Amino acid sequence: MKKYLVILLLPFLAAGCALPNVNRIKENDVERIIKTLSADDMQGRATFTPGIEKAAKFIETEFTDIGLKPLPGNNSFRQNFTMVRTKGIKTTVTINGKAVSADSVVAMTPMQNLDWANNNDVQVVAVTAEMDFTKKYIDYTTSGKKMLVLVDPKFAPSLKRIIARSARGTTSFVTNATQATVFVAGNFGQIKSFTVKYEGKSDELPLFNIAGMIPGKSKKEEFVVFSGHYDHLGILKPVKGDSIANGADDDASGTTAMIALARYYKHGPKPARTLVFVAFTAEEIGEYGSTYFAKHMDADKTVAMFNIEMIGKASKFGQNSAFITGYERSDFGEILQRNLAGTQFKFYPDPYPAQNLFYRSDNASLAKVGVPAHTISTDQIDIDKLYHTVGDDFASLDVNNITATIRAIALSSRTIVNGKDTPKRIAKLEQ
Repeated sequence: MKKYLVILLLPFLAAGCALPNVNRIKENDVERIIKTLSADDMQGRATFTPGIEKAAKFIETEFTDIGLKPLPGNNSFRQNFTMVRTKGIKTTVTINGKAVSADSVVAMTPMQNLDWANNNDVQVVAVTAEMDFTKKYIDYTTSGKKMLVLVDPKFAPSLKRIIARSARGTTSFVTNATQATVFVAGNFGQIKSFTVKYEGKSDELPLFNIAGMIPGKSKKEEFVVFSGHYDHLGILKPVKGDSIANGADDDASGTTAMIALARYYKHGPKPARTLVFVAFTAEEIGEYGSTYFAKHMDADKTVAMFNIEMIGKASKFGQNSAFITGYERSDFGEILQRNLAGTQFKFYPDPYPAQNLFYRSDNASLAKVGVPAHTISTDQIDIDKLYHTVGDDFASLDVNNITATIRAIALSSRTIVNGKDTPKRIAKLEQ
């Protein structure tokens, strides 16, 4: 593991003006948490597996030790909900009388059977080359409607990855039990006719976010969310004898940051606003944990979301730096940077706009309902060869970098936490 000397200038903003003691966030504690979450015995923390249950119990123990309270209406830290997982058995599609190759088709539905033949209640829509495929995919699969989606060949590689993931089963909320979205890649011209036949097998399965809170003092009805997702990919095809996708950077690092920040704020001055700390489930299969959370919170009273994802290594801007997705959407980043004045740490706008990172993490679920919600990351996603592989393990991380980034988040969030600054509200994302 490469070691870097990462220094955040503390404890002074200017001569005679002390900063909060963020050095209470200890590197050895950060290492302990991330080592535990990314250990082989967690089996990669895949959704619906014993590994994610073990991770959940560990996070609950941390919350109990810190002294967090469950969310209102809950008697534990688990925010429970149920989803439908459906595994496809067979899917066939014809467009204009011609069969579409099976490797260009995927059905996303909790239904066990589809039999479409030019149905009037099925919307035929297209994802053209100039569109944002990730955003359209999320919109269509959460619409609650029946859709045949024609995907430009430009996005065929993305669709193939979705097809590969769907082999484990597709997941939907119980309330979307009539939704069916069928994606087909290719150039088809004018659609004169279509047929879709699908057979699948469905089961209802439990899921749960792990969420705790620190009640605020003077603005307790206003909320600030700190989050990371604790699920990952589980067991993959073996590479050199290793089949466990440990997910150390993605996103044990962000979950570790969330836990460390909870401890930091719990054992410091009482915050003005209520702080919510949440480990989201099912991010890797569709951001379902954060989607559920967003539907069961008061978005209008949630003033900001600090979602933390993949902070395990130095960013492309070097040490003492991180980037913020959707930087231009609110003044969230400007507030954070202003609070870092006099230190070496700097937050930058997302340098990877082509990667659509704003829509690829749990911040998107809260942004959809109007919350100034952003993800903080350091990952060099364009060259990260360990992303979604068995190589994303603890040995690949720079714990100094993780600790420095957590301290910077603690320092930069303070005026939002204490009620002095409120990020500008953002327009709700198109549904």
